[in-house]
Amino acid sequence: MNDLVAHLAELARALRADGVRVAAGDEIDALRALERSDLGDPSEVRLTLLCTFRIRRQHQALFDKLFDRLWRGRGHAVPGRTRLESEPHGPGGTPRPWPFAAGTAPTIDTTDADEPGFTQAVLLRKKSFERCTERDLAEMEPLLERLADKLATRKSRRLVPAIRGRADLRRSLRRSLATGGELLKLARRDRPIERPRLVFLCDTSGSMEMHTRFLLAFARALRRVAPGTEVFVFNTELVRVTPWLAGRQELVLDRLARGVRDWSGGTRIGESLDAFAAQHLAERVDARTTVLIFSDGLDRGDTGLIAGAMRKIRARARRVIWMNPLLSDPRYRPTARGMAVALPFVDHLAPAHDLETLGRVVATLRD
Repeated sequence: MNDLVAHLAELARALRADGVRVAAGDEIDALRALERSDLGDPSEVRLTLLCTFRIRRQHQALFDKLFDRLWRGRGHAVPGRTRLESEPHGPGGTPRPWPFAAGTAPTIDTTDADEPGFTQAVLLRKKSFERCTERDLAEMEPLLERLADKLATRKSRRLVPAIRGRADLRRSLRRSLATGGELLKLARRDRPIERPRLVFLCDTSGSMEMHTRFLLAFARALRRVAPGTEVFVFNTELVRVTPWLAGRQELVLDRLARGVRDWSGGTRIGESLDAFAAQHLAERVDARTTVLIFSDGLDRGDTGLIAGAMRKIRARARRVIWMNPLLSDPRYRPTARGMAVALPFVDHLAPAHDLETLGRVVATLRD
């Protein structure tokens, strides 16, 4: 899927650079059409893109040239057309192969299809935080806010008085007593939006630096829809940073880097979690609170402290979610000392290395 979106975005950008109008909506139509196409057939892909990009006759030669240069290799001429001499080759002059297997069709996720730059949004959702730049972070902020907005649609199981909603006959009849038993207006009730109670514990040690800035941006986005969200960071010690998260992202990161001792330095997970349990657990966590811990679990300190603190946190919280960016590697196993002793007290161990995995965390929070 990443390859398809990247190829499509590259072709659309090249066409626009040469004066051919390709709108974001055309890219969306192309993705949806390719979902029903055989990607292994270059002729079918070419015709699909010609139609969905709405290429005019006067631009068709340019389209074919760019399609050959960006998507094709010398060995894959479309029937009835002459191969271009300028077609790219791989190392040693060998033709570049057609990038998609025969008989394949992608599964297209169009949840961001109403956003400008749809293909760019899809690419950003799958881009690892380790490879992201400051510009990527700025472009991701609207996507992080959209993720957070999904939490603001979760309805409570309980019913409360409301202006709209289902009729509340019992309360309506009680009201009618004031008007001599005449039912003038129906009382109503509905399920209110349930704002989650969240506590973030973010590892800011050196091994987590590239991921932490994105997690903190995620935490800031969640605070907008769940204002009671609390955020702590830890490395060699624990610091509550909730009051520092207001303002622009770059100012927040600068404030944290200056204000948090040993930022991007070493880590003492056990001591930090123990400090949270001793100093903040009773006040900040109750049976409705989800505790999210973001760390790779790499710690050489006292694992007994980790186990003791996690036991206390799990006993008090609604649930504990541990987000570990190392889970992006399929070879990873949670056998590091810190992670291994924490795992029995974790309800959900989740990867958190890109926007797509953060989206799954949001889906878990809505359950």
